[in-house]
Formats: sequence, C-alpha cells, structure tokens
Amino acid sequence: MSTQTRSEASGRSARLYRMVMPGHVCPYGLKALSLLKRRGFEVDDHHLKSRAETDAFKEQHSIETTPQVFIGGERIGGYDALRRHFGQHVPGPDETSYRPVIALFSMTALMALGAAYVVTGDVISIRSAEWFIAFSMAVLALLKLQDVESFSTMFLNYDLLAKRWVPYSYVYPFAEGLAGVLMIAGAATWLSVPVALFIGTVGAFSVFKAVYLDKRELKCACVGGASKVPLGFISLTENLMMVAMAVWMALPWFGITLHG
Repeated sequence: MSTQTRSEASGRSARLYRMVMPGHVCPYGLKALSLLKRRGFEVDDHHLKSRAETDAFKEQHSIETTPQVFIGGERIGGYDALRRHFGQHVPGPDETSYRPVIALFSMTALMALGAAYVVTGDVISIRSAEWFIAFSMAVLALLKLQDVESFSTMFLNYDLLAKRWVPYSYVYPFAEGLAGVLMIAGAATWLSVPVALFIGTVGAFSVFKAVYLDKRELKCACVGGASKVPLGFISLTENLMMVAMAVWMALPWFGITLHG
C-alpha cells in the first residue's frame, strides 16, 4: 500500500505540532497546515507556545526541529518530509535549477511589451525587443549588485579576464547595469555600445571555453552569487544578447538604419 493510500485509509486526520508564540509564528508550520488542509486532512493543530514547551516536545520525540506532523499515529516529520510524503519534489541544497532565469526573462519580456505598448501603441515591435534585452541587462545587474562579493567569487571560477585582473569581477555588474540603463533610455550610445560589446564578448568566450571546451560543471553567476543556475547555454545567451544589442545599436554609426 502506498504512503498516500495509507494516509487516506487513516481517516485523513493529522496532528500538527508547530511554534505559535507571541513574537514568532513558524512559517513552515503554516505551510504544513496549509498543505494538509489542501490535501483534505482534518488537522489537530497543536501550538507550542513557549521555548520551554518547544524544547520539551523536541526532547520527548528525540527530534531537532519543528513543525512535526503525525498521520495515522506515524510521525512523518517536518514540512519537507510532509512534501515528500505526498510525492512532491523537495530540491536539495546543491540542486541546479533554471527557474530563476525563466522567471527573470519572463518578467523582463512582459515589462518590455508593456513599455512598448504605452510608448508606441504596439506590443510586438523592434522597440519591445530592444527593451527586452536592455531590461534584462539591468535586472541581471541588479541581482549581481545585491552581493557583489559573492558574485565576484563565483565569477572568478570561469571568466577569463577576471582571472587575470580580479577587480574586473567587481566592475562587471556596474558596467552591465550602466549599459542596460543607457540602452533603455537610448542615451550615450557612444558609451553603452562599447561597454556591452566588450563585456558580452569576453563573457561569451569565457563561458564557451569553460563549458564546451574544458567541460567544467559550474554554477553561473549570471543571477548573482547565490545562483543555482548551471553555467551553460543560458549564460552564453546572456552574453550574446549583449553583443547583439551592441551591434544593433551601432549600425546607425555606419549609416545602416533598419527601422525608423
């Protein structure tokens, strides 16, 4: 009999022990309570109202954390254990994920479409494509700038220029942000174009060498120093987008105009 079948046979009732104190309500206890109710369980919700009561409960059951869930007289464990009990995926501490970049590019695409509609009245246009890349650069820079020290540490694992000149690992997010903001405004292209072209080209070569030539398995610093995004196609795309945007914006310098 499967775990979920056993829980259903138990009458779909559960006991939950969680911290509910005047200055603290355990967020994982709230999540566990919500998950149990969504699964149709009648929950006997026990509040641990003091630190002493919580410590006594932990000692009684020889456990280290709360909340704790019991189903059919069997201790399931905390919130992550409850999710596993219901067959839900619980990511590991070192598990890679593309979710951060999917969320980022989805939002910057929607921002670009919205801005283009307000300014030009058209949702899909060359302007919205330009803003998508520029918004993406600005937001990616913002994520890196939240913790420049952590970003630089991760960046030094693969960037060719940063390995030779460490200060570049600190300069990079500021340069990317500056280029992105200037490209959004369509201002000072004499500065934004060479900056984006330079950092994008160096970044593309660095990622290509690390991933496709050296076959290294690394985390990408593209969304900040705490990133769990694997270094690879996404990282290469970020840099190639900057290069493409720089080349596109430089075309008028050579008398090439592809849109009005």
